Amino acid sequence: MTAFLPKSIEQLIEELSRLPGVGPKSAQRLAMHLLRTPNMRVQSLANAIGDLQKGLQFCQVCWNIAEDERCRICSDPMRNQKQICVVEDILDVMALEKTSEYHGTYHVLHGVLSPVDGVGPDQLKIDALMQRVRGGTNYRPETTTPENSTIEIILATNPSLEGETTAMYLLRLLKPLGVKITRIARGLPAGGDLDYADELTLSRAMNGRAEYV
Repeated sequence: MTAFLPKSIEQLIEELSRLPGVGPKSAQRLAMHLLRTPNMRVQSLANAIGDLQKGLQFCQVCWNIAEDERCRICSDPMRNQKQICVVEDILDVMALEKTSEYHGTYHVLHGVLSPVDGVGPDQLKIDALMQRVRGGTNYRPETTTPENSTIEIILATNPSLEGETTAMYLLRLLKPLGVKITRIARGLPAGGDLDYADELTLSRAMNGRAEYV
């Protein structure tokens, strides 16, 4: 019960408790911490939250978060444009980048296939991936050209039931295009998420990937 607290603190606790991984007790502790924090730092946090969505958009190539039409990774000439690592969420990009082992590009699906939750292919960035791959391979339905085989699609969805279902679905779509398709190695525990894994586990998973057939 927080009825004895001022309305402003009650509202802050309520809003904080809506954040993922933050329960009522954690929200109360955070609110009390902010109450004791110097006003300058609280104002800085408030400004950062208020400006969070200003000037941001999704990269028109990979659907990662960006300040321009292309994110920093897609715009980097040092990245291998022939490698596309397909992940579920932006947090997965952040997790893989921490390993410093991968130097290709990404494609963010913004979710996984989950019929129970009403999430189908139309709710994910699958069509954008297919258009990107076709454009990068000079795709011709009647043949598989040598150029196609130089592109590698790394399926890095989480090893959960939904993640595996999504990977299998993508495999069926991508295989006719003649690209190389790999799946990250089982360095991750079944049911685990990329953004919770440590750098060593992710490095082994990325370096030990195998062709997905």
